[in-house]
Amino acid sequence: MSLTSTMNERGTATISLPIEGMTCASCVGRVEAALAKVPGVGRVSVNLATERAEIRAAGSVDRIALVKAVEKVGYDVPAGTVELAVEGMTCASCVGRVERALAAVPGVAQATVNLATERATVRGVASVETLVAAIDKAGYSARPVDAAARTDEEAAEKKDAEQAALKRDLILASILALPVFAAEMGSHLIPGVHEWIMANIGMQASWYLQFVLTALVLAVPGRRFYQKGIPTLLRLAPDMNSLVAVGTAAAFGYSVVATFAPNMLPAGTVNVYYEAAAVIVALILLGRYLEALAKGRTSEAIKRLVGLQARHAHVLRDGRVVDILVAEVALDELVEVRPGERVPVDGEVTEGRSYVDESMITGEPVPVEKIAGSSVVGGTVNQQGSLRMRATAVGAQTMLAQIIRLVEQAQGSKLPIQAVVDKVTLWFVPAVMLAAALTFAAWFAFGPSPALSFAIVNAVAVLIIACPCAMGLATPTSIMVGTGRGAEMGVLFRKGEALQLLKDARVVALDKTGTLTEGRPVLTDLELAPGFDRTEVLAIVAAVESRSEHPIARAIVESATAGGIPLPTLADFESVTGMGVRATVDGIEVQVGADRYMRLLGMDVGVFADTAERLGSEGKSPLYAAIDGRLAAIIAVADPIKASTPAAIAALHRLGLKVAMITGDNQRTAQAIARRLGIDDVVAEVLPEGKVEAVRRLKAAHGRVAFIGDGINDAPALAEADVGMAIGTGTDVAVESADVVLMSGSLQGVPNAIALSKATIGNIKQNLFWAFAYNTALIPVAAGALYPAFGLLLSPVFAAGVMALSSVFVLGNALRLRQFKASLDKKGE
Repeated sequence: MSLTSTMNERGTATISLPIEGMTCASCVGRVEAALAKVPGVGRVSVNLATERAEIRAAGSVDRIALVKAVEKVGYDVPAGTVELAVEGMTCASCVGRVERALAAVPGVAQATVNLATERATVRGVASVETLVAAIDKAGYSARPVDAAARTDEEAAEKKDAEQAALKRDLILASILALPVFAAEMGSHLIPGVHEWIMANIGMQASWYLQFVLTALVLAVPGRRFYQKGIPTLLRLAPDMNSLVAVGTAAAFGYSVVATFAPNMLPAGTVNVYYEAAAVIVALILLGRYLEALAKGRTSEAIKRLVGLQARHAHVLRDGRVVDILVAEVALDELVEVRPGERVPVDGEVTEGRSYVDESMITGEPVPVEKIAGSSVVGGTVNQQGSLRMRATAVGAQTMLAQIIRLVEQAQGSKLPIQAVVDKVTLWFVPAVMLAAALTFAAWFAFGPSPALSFAIVNAVAVLIIACPCAMGLATPTSIMVGTGRGAEMGVLFRKGEALQLLKDARVVALDKTGTLTEGRPVLTDLELAPGFDRTEVLAIVAAVESRSEHPIARAIVESATAGGIPLPTLADFESVTGMGVRATVDGIEVQVGADRYMRLLGMDVGVFADTAERLGSEGKSPLYAAIDGRLAAIIAVADPIKASTPAAIAALHRLGLKVAMITGDNQRTAQAIARRLGIDDVVAEVLPEGKVEAVRRLKAAHGRVAFIGDGINDAPALAEADVGMAIGTGTDVAVESADVVLMSGSLQGVPNAIALSKATIGNIKQNLFWAFAYNTALIPVAAGALYPAFGLLLSPVFAAGVMALSSVFVLGNALRLRQFKASLDKKGE
């Protein structure tokens, strides 16, 4: 957070404040002087290197006054982000209330609350203490979430304790409510029960028994609704608990009067509704319990990611290997990874050779060979061999920790579609209470006898059936499951908004180098003239090119060394400007260069005419080699297309999308690759600014654009596109500029991400339809709209059951996304 405060040993508060814009010592002096004038400030120390101000408070200090003082002298206090765990939220109206309370705090720029994760994300300069106090004042409780321990055992134990408490209350409420239900409803549903009760217990005694059991239900398992619902009602900010509290209290209160003071009621209205109050509590607790179980399952993607972290590491210290906790591994320490173990931290292999299963990061099931110099990622699984590695990233800096952080951020974000839901649900509960009051008044004034009984029962039914839990859970649960499934497929949504925008993409624009292609030149073609041996020719040409630093030369040398071909001795190396190179290899004259060099040497390259034409159509520039005065071979070096690219382009076309390539490479090469892959539009020979302009043109012509790139030069275009997608094996700058990160270098993640976006938004729309349709259709039914025509009324008990089932349906529907399999999801095949 931008503002943090601690207590020193003497109990004096110290406030730490980040400052931006300071450039010299005079800046420090100006900031210190400005802060010192704020009331309550004792001592100020500003550090130019760390760009922080440490303020020792002599009394009460207004943190916003500190921020304003800094801004007044021309510097900035950057907004920070804090996460709070919020307890006590039960429905969408709670979310709106907490958001409004946070937004009203001075210094808060943005506040987002998620019902499914029970988290509030606040951006601004307000202190954590102020934010927690605002939430407390709104009727809920909050505590800051430590980013490094968001999924620690304490949080898991708390969730388990909540589930256990709900289960205990549900069982108790069910045991107590069952006799009440049997005594009252059994009399109406089962012939002979009424007569048996009258003969053996008596109606009045039955009512006394129901009173005792229902009172116990409301006082023990049902107490939670009154503890939370009544205070919010008194603050004129009712929530779901208020609806349940008012509804059950009305049913119970009326029944108590009918039981102990029947003379107070009009003739013909003496009846009891204990079963409504008791069974409603049991059914809503059932819904809450099922919700708690389902919520736990929605966050399983995070739990699985956390479970991938190794617990211990074998570290080389003082000449011997010691086992320590992963959290204690220091940067640059040497770590041993034995066969079958998880790699504990990110690092670089210094010794050993093995294959590592990186499917948890890339989504690709084939293990990757690791040798000295290879990078390894914490959480991946070592296969057969042993490795020794140097730790290059530990703790929160490891790739796995960053992935967990990205997934959590995406799960806690809000989509544009949620804004509409928030506006509706904020006023929904008060509107329901008004509807219940109108229902009561209408039945009491115009209903049949006993009007009072009808009025109470129908008003209670309206209160109970309209709880907006399903509305509040419709969007965040789908986001949680969808982004979690994406992480398992190697697709990381850095921003939840990308989930909604990606499904509307009309054009997918791609960079060429490193995105469509491997990003490094390799020897692709070597055709020989009659009488020459491939190994011998490659060895001689590679020996000549070993003196050159040109990427084409390096590709030829790498091809030879990768094939285990020893390079012969080289002498008299010479570069012939604009033509090629020449050298003497083991006493033999060798020339390597373009066709014009061969013609200068008097050689006929026509023997390779067909091959040269083919290479040219593929966008490759051929080289020729002459050995001992004879034309020996035609050679081509190119940046090869990734094996996964053709299938990915075909999948994008099947999704009805246009595919464009935007590259800085030459037009001829770009057009050749476009023809091979069936790319619809090509923009070549452009600088980074040109890529941005190309993205804008595509937007204007077709609509939403998703751009995929991997390099620093792609960062502006990634930011300009509606959705920027970065290849995870690319540069950090590109990844930071993107909305979606494809953890593997494969383009298969692009159609997978788009298909997942469509599936997730479709799932959200299904949830919202169910939630809104349920409330829209059943509130009039609960109010008695069907009674005049059909004589049908909705029992409050049935209303409670349906209300609970609506939330469970929404959660269950969201969980279906866990089974999502895209056409190119290799893991799922």
